[in-house]
Amino acid sequence: MKNLIISLITSIVLILQFNACNFLSVDDYFNETLKLDSVFHNKRNFEKYLWGTANYFEDEGNIFGNTSVPGITASDEAFSLGSAYNGLNLVLGEVSSTNLQGMDIWGQMYKIVRKSNTMLARINEVTDMTTTDRRDLLGYIYFMRAYAYYNLLMQYGPVVILGDDVLESNESIEYYARARSTYDECVEYICQDLEKAAEYMPSIIPINVFGRPTKGAALGLIARLRLQHASPLFNGGNAARTYFGSWKRSSDGVYYISQTYDENRWAVAAMAAKRIMDSGVYTLHTVEKTGSTPPLPDNVSKADFPDGAGNIDPFHSYKDMFSGEALSARNPEFLWGRISGNVKSFTRRSFPVTFFRGDNNLSIPQKIIDAYYMADGRDIRNSSANYPYSETGYLTGADRKFSEYTLKGNVHKMYANREMRFYANIGFSGCLWTANSTSESAYKNQVIHYNFNGTGGKAAVTNDANAYPITGYVLTKYIHPDDAWAGNGATVLDKPFPTIRYAEILLSYAEALNNLTTSHTVTGADGMSQTFTRDTEEIRRAFDQVRFRAGLPGLTDEELSDPATIQSLIERERMIEFLCENRRFYDVRRWGIYEDVENELMMGMDTDADGDDYYTRVPLNHSKARNRIVDKKFVFLPISQTELRKTAILDQNPGW
Repeated sequence: MKNLIISLITSIVLILQFNACNFLSVDDYFNETLKLDSVFHNKRNFEKYLWGTANYFEDEGNIFGNTSVPGITASDEAFSLGSAYNGLNLVLGEVSSTNLQGMDIWGQMYKIVRKSNTMLARINEVTDMTTTDRRDLLGYIYFMRAYAYYNLLMQYGPVVILGDDVLESNESIEYYARARSTYDECVEYICQDLEKAAEYMPSIIPINVFGRPTKGAALGLIARLRLQHASPLFNGGNAARTYFGSWKRSSDGVYYISQTYDENRWAVAAMAAKRIMDSGVYTLHTVEKTGSTPPLPDNVSKADFPDGAGNIDPFHSYKDMFSGEALSARNPEFLWGRISGNVKSFTRRSFPVTFFRGDNNLSIPQKIIDAYYMADGRDIRNSSANYPYSETGYLTGADRKFSEYTLKGNVHKMYANREMRFYANIGFSGCLWTANSTSESAYKNQVIHYNFNGTGGKAAVTNDANAYPITGYVLTKYIHPDDAWAGNGATVLDKPFPTIRYAEILLSYAEALNNLTTSHTVTGADGMSQTFTRDTEEIRRAFDQVRFRAGLPGLTDEELSDPATIQSLIERERMIEFLCENRRFYDVRRWGIYEDVENELMMGMDTDADGDDYYTRVPLNHSKARNRIVDKKFVFLPISQTELRKTAILDQNPGW
C-alpha cells in the first residue's frame, strides 16, 4: 500500500510538472495515457479517436456571437447592441492577456496537435488497416494538425511548431521551453502539412458526411495562406515595418515578421490559386434564369456564364448558396463547407421582434450599404439615368418583383436599382419579411420599418433597449423566404457555412497577379514549373466571373491598366462578396489598412428619428459605437498570461 501511494504521488507530481512546464494544457492526461494503447488495437478504435480529435475544432460558422474567434463584430462589417458578441469585446478594449473573453484557443489547438502527432507516430500499430485505409486516415491527420496551426496563426500570429514530437510527461523544464517560430516558418510548415493532406485526401465525399474536409479544403487553405503571406502586413514594406518593425524573438533577435519585401510570394500565391482553377472540380454556383429574372443592364455581357450573365439568375445564384435553398453538399463552389447550427440560430438576431419574435439587433453599417453597386455596376455617387440613385423621395406605383423577391412600391429611393447581392444580403427600412413557413397571417408578409416609431424601430420594444438595429439595417444573407421563428408551422431551414468558396480563389488569383511587376517562375509541389506575370486578361477572366454571377459588368480596359485601381476594386469586391463570412477581419489586416478603415466613424440611418429625417447618415448614437478602439495590437490577440508563465521564452504579441 505504501509503495502504491508513493507511485501515485510520483505520477501526480509528474503530471503537475507537465502541466506547469508545458504550454500544452492536456486535460485528463493521466486517464488518457491509460486508455491510449487501446486506440491502436484496431481501425474502429483509431477512427473513433481521430474523429473525436476533430471535434475539438469549433463550428466554422460560429462567427456571429459567443465564439472563440473574433468574428464579424470585431470588424467594420457588423455591429450589435446585443450580448454574447466576443468580437465586440475586442474592439471595446475588454480583451486582455488575462481575459481573452472566451477567444483563447491556444490550449485547445495544441491538444489537437499533440493527438495528431500521437496518431502519426503509432498508426502503423493498427494491424487491421489496408494501405488505402492508412492513406486516407493519414490525410485527415495531417489536415487536422495543419488546421490547428492555421487557426493559431490567424489568431495569434507566429506559433510554436512542434514537428512530429509527442511530448512526454516526465521531462525537465528545459524540455518544454520552446520559442515561437517566425511567421515565414509557420506558413511553410502549415503548407507542407496541407500538401501531404491533399496528397491523401479524397476530392469528393459522400453527402452524408458533408462538412468533412476534402483535398479541395487543403488546397484552399494553402491558397489563402499563400495570399496572406504575400500581402503587405506580412511581406516587408511599410505595413510590415509599421506594425512589426521592432518585434523580434527574444532568444536570438530574429524578426518574427519579415522586414524585406519578396515579390515572388505573389507568384507563389497565384500558383496556389491557379491549380485549383485548373483542376476542373470547382465552379461558381449559378441558377438558371427564369421568367422572373430581371433583364440585364445594357453594359453587362449577355453571353452564357462564365463569359457573361445571359443564362443565369444573379439573385438566386448568390442568395441560394446561403439561405439553405441550394443543396450544399453538392455545391460546386464550396471547397469546404458545413451545415452550421450556429448560423441557423443566429439568423434570429436579424428577425424583427414585432410579428416575428426575433432579436432585431444584428446590424450592418452604412459603409457596407454604400459599397454595393447600382444594378449596372456604377457607384451610388455616379449613377446613371437608367438606374438612378437618390437620397430623397420614395418609389411610387406597384411593387417591383424579380427573382421571387419583392421590392415594395413605396420604399425609399436609396434602396432601388441596386445590385442583386444587396437584396440578397441586406434588410432595410420598408423591406418585406415573408416568413412563408408559418400558417398564421399575423406572423408573415409584414413590411418592417426601422425608424424610431417603426415596427422594427427603437420604440417598438419597450422592455429591451437593445432590440433594434442601430444602423437601420440587418443581415438577411442567410435567411430564406420560408424561414420563420413565430406562428404555427414556423421552421427555419438548415444553413451552410462556406469556410472556403471558389469565389475566394478567383479573387485571390486576380489579386496575386495584379501585384506582380515582372515575371516569376514558380515550381509547385508536383515539381512542375509555371511562369506568372501581371496578365490583364487572366485578371479579367478570374475577376469577371464573380462580377457576372452578380449580374454586373466586368472590368474595363482602363481599370485593368492601373494596378492600384484593380487592388481597390478587389478590396471592395471582397467586402461585398464575402460579407459576414469571416474574411473582412483578416483582409483589412493583411492589406495593412486596418487602422485606416476601422478609424472611420461607424455610421447608419438616424434610428432616433422618423419620416424623412430617418434617411440621414449619422454616427451611431450609443456608447458601444462611440467607444470602439482601434489599436495596432489588435492585429493579433494576446497569448494568455497563463501560457506565458509556463515557459520563459514564449514571447507575447506586440502591445499586449
